Amino acid sequence: MNSTDPGVNTSPDGRSKRWADHRERRREDLVDAVIEAIRELGPEPGIDAVAAHAGVSKPVLYRYFQDKSGLWEAVGRRAATAVVEAVAPAVAAVREERDVVAAAIDAYLAYIEADPHLYRFVVHQRGIARERDVVADAIDTVASGLARILGDRLRALGLDSGPALPWAYGIVGYVQTVGDWWLRHQQPISREALATYVTTFLWGGVTGIRTAADTPGGLAATGL
Repeated sequence: MNSTDPGVNTSPDGRSKRWADHRERRREDLVDAVIEAIRELGPEPGIDAVAAHAGVSKPVLYRYFQDKSGLWEAVGRRAATAVVEAVAPAVAAVREERDVVAAAIDAYLAYIEADPHLYRFVVHQRGIARERDVVADAIDTVASGLARILGDRLRALGLDSGPALPWAYGIVGYVQTVGDWWLRHQQPISREALATYVTTFLWGGVTGIRTAADTPGGLAATGL
């Protein structure tokens, strides 16, 4: 009679999967620890300080990440995901054009205000080789979501939806640049005031959509 528990996979493939799952959980735990170290130590921590703060040795870190660049990139991906998770639901929850712009701006500024060290670490980290640009990935995700909403509104107005994507990237890039200035200068104005200023400026461009639709060669959709 086979006494092996049928609920336990003892095959080599089963052991490999359990090890892979354990390794991934350990990597995520270490990323959590490094993020907490950045929040405590500032946006330019040394790898020795990070390891000490996390309560592990450098060899342990490098057991789970190929090198410092790999560790830094994993932290960047986590932070970029957090930005998307903060902005995307706020944008998706509204449908009026001005509310879309205002929601995206406020959600982004609120995120970087709450976690300035991690933001600076991700955006301004220099001299680190990365397989992927995590900042660009986050911008792509947020801008694509915003473009879908803008495109829907353009089509609802009987206009060409082609400009939605470049406009979305323009909005995201503008807000990122202004937010970076705001943090680097120690938030010289309140977040609420900045969000209002930026929304007002960008909304002036969005409201020009209807006017441009009446201009020869403008935004009016074709083939309707």
